[in-house]
Amino acid sequence: MSQQKRYLAHVNTQAGMHDQKPEWVVAPVPVPYAQAVREMESLVEAVAAGAARERIWLLEHLPVLTAGTSAHPSELIDADRFDVIPTGRGGRYTYHGPGQRVVYPILNLGQRGRDVRRYVAALEAWAIAALGDLGIAAFTHDAGTGIWVRQGGQLAKIGAIGVRVRRWTTFHGMAINVSTDLSHYGAIIPCGISTHGVTRVSDIMNGTGMQDLDRALAFHLPEFLFALSDI
Repeated sequence: MSQQKRYLAHVNTQAGMHDQKPEWVVAPVPVPYAQAVREMESLVEAVAAGAARERIWLLEHLPVLTAGTSAHPSELIDADRFDVIPTGRGGRYTYHGPGQRVVYPILNLGQRGRDVRRYVAALEAWAIAALGDLGIAAFTHDAGTGIWVRQGGQLAKIGAIGVRVRRWTTFHGMAINVSTDLSHYGAIIPCGISTHGVTRVSDIMNGTGMQDLDRALAFHLPEFLFALSDI
C-alpha cells in the first residue's frame, strides 16, 4: 500500500478525534515578511489551543533578508540592499523574494508524534519528492540542512529549511527557489555556506514554474503528513 493510501486509511480510522487534514492556502500576491510572521504567530496560538485548523500556507515574500537564531554579522555582506529582519526560526541568514515558493506548515506536533527531528526530515523528503516529479534529482547533504542538487557537476542549494516550534505547533518552514533572482543572494552568505552556490528550478528545468511545483507539493502532502505519525 502506498504512503498516500496508508495516510488516508489512518485519517479514516481517526475520524472524530480531530480534523487531520490541514487547510491548503496559497497567497495570491507576495506577502511582506513581517506581516506573515504576525499571522503565523497568531495562528500558532489558535492551533495549539484547538481553536483553529492546521494550515499549509504557500506564499512568496517581497525581497527581504531574514536572520535566524544562528546568524552571524560577518555573513551579512550588504545590509543596505534589503530590509534585514531578525526572526525566531532556526538557521542563519537567508533571502526571500518573488519567484521563491515559501511553505509554512502550521501543524500540531502534539497530535503528530512530538518529534522535531522527524518533522525536519519529513519536510526535506517532501521537497525532494516534489522536485523529483519535476525531473530534478534533489537530495540532502552533509554540507548543510536543506535541499541540494548537482548542477554542472557542482553542488548547489535549491531549498532552505528553518523551523520553529511553540507549544508543539510548527511554524516557519522551507523555501524553494523557482524563478528567484539569484543575484539577490549576493547580499549575504546564504545559510552561512560560502563554498557552494544557490540555484533555482527554472535553471534546471526550463519552462517549469510555480504552479508545477505547487501541484507536486500538493500531490505529496499525504506522504509528508503520514511521515509525522507514529504508525
